Amino acid sequence: MADPHPLSERHKRLTRRALLGRASQGLGTVALASLLEPELFAGSGEGPVLSAPHFRPKAKRVIHLIMAGAPSQIDSFDYKPRLRDMYNEDLPPSVIDGQRFTTMTSGQARFPIAPSIYDFKQYGQSGAWVSDLFPHMAKMVDEISFIRSVHTEAINHDPAITFLQTGSEVPGRAGLGAWLSYGLGSMNKDLPSFVVMTPTWTGRQEAQALYSRLWGSGWLPPHHQGVSLRSNGDPVLYLNNPKGVTSTSRRAMLDGLAALNQEQFDAHGDPETLARIAQYEMAYRMQTSVPELTDISDEPQSVLDLYGPDVKKPGTFAASVLLARRMVERDVRFIQIYHRGWDQHGNLTTDMPNNCRDVDQPCAGLLRDLEQRGLLEDTIVVWGAEFGRTVYCQGALSKTNYGRDHHPRCFTYWMAGGGIRGGTVHGETDDFSYNITKDPVHIHDLNATILHCLGIDHERLVHRFKGRDFRLTDVHGKVVREILA
Repeated sequence: MADPHPLSERHKRLTRRALLGRASQGLGTVALASLLEPELFAGSGEGPVLSAPHFRPKAKRVIHLIMAGAPSQIDSFDYKPRLRDMYNEDLPPSVIDGQRFTTMTSGQARFPIAPSIYDFKQYGQSGAWVSDLFPHMAKMVDEISFIRSVHTEAINHDPAITFLQTGSEVPGRAGLGAWLSYGLGSMNKDLPSFVVMTPTWTGRQEAQALYSRLWGSGWLPPHHQGVSLRSNGDPVLYLNNPKGVTSTSRRAMLDGLAALNQEQFDAHGDPETLARIAQYEMAYRMQTSVPELTDISDEPQSVLDLYGPDVKKPGTFAASVLLARRMVERDVRFIQIYHRGWDQHGNLTTDMPNNCRDVDQPCAGLLRDLEQRGLLEDTIVVWGAEFGRTVYCQGALSKTNYGRDHHPRCFTYWMAGGGIRGGTVHGETDDFSYNITKDPVHIHDLNATILHCLGIDHERLVHRFKGRDFRLTDVHGKVVREILA
């Protein structure tokens, strides 16, 4: 028989989660304040976990360019001239030194060396070597710090890109953008602090899947997850009012919904209810801010020309990096762009040039555009992937074509902008670009360095979950101070 007393029934519904949440009943006042004075909370239902950066930051924003699938460092930025004389020779066992292979090449009878067919030249005062696949980026080497000694743990795509994003091969943790939003909050009340784009590509069309968990918030509060802008159609689904719904009626509906959610919070004390209120409010503001952001009709032709011929084609990489610059102007904290099709196990000499054309001029144009506007000095641009590529050929080898397998033991990143010393080349690999010989940089070190440039000590940005303090770099990571300005 049901208990007729309403208080008894309410107490029965009081879960452990609700009980803990009731300790923060004052958050209801915080939620109301975020609606009345949103600039105090800059777009989130709660303020950042850090009241201030740990030390003076050199940068305020990050543009993270991920070449998903993993481009070959041997054909781009890690020049190995001796390989030309070693065409089709077996990779020495002393170089392999017992390292694992993927199942795609572990059964090969031999591992023939495949030299790059592309020419390299030295550029800029730094004398950095760049292949002719990147003629536009070659002109920007004095603005860039190349890191040729990056290494990681995983040898397959999904665990490797998950590790790059979250510091763990196991899905479910928060990514870099979510950590920055959690630590520093948002600087713009009308746009999310973390935005993701997944543009089209012209390289190999059989690309690795991208899962929304890569830009998720894990066990951080949900409003820190990335918001994905679509490459076709409306940038954000369901952002526009449906037919028959006016802005006034939408506002009235949200006010009523906020009141109901506030009652829900008052009854159960679940902080996620506050995040839901804040997300509805953000969506309402984005009805104005997103169309204004994506309308590039006010961009002069001289700026569009920096990004190349694809910049006016919605959904391309060029269009995406132009939008990234517009977001930087509007103080979006973290922008992440995934460009796919770099998984060139075969037919590299056809597919890789296509992908390089997608990104080369837009990346160089982005750096020039940011520099001309004075934005590069407090914005970091990062370019890289989940791992690198092998010097040995996967499948058939010829003088004009080859494929390369996954290689986590060494690959190349470049960084530019706030806090980064341009015109530098950090780290070295052996004559086969197979092993690191000087200044190794782990993925944890890379993420620690990005956080450092934004004024965050990676060892002190933590979140307690299930009795343990978690951080992006786990229990590892050191700042790569040699590339800092």
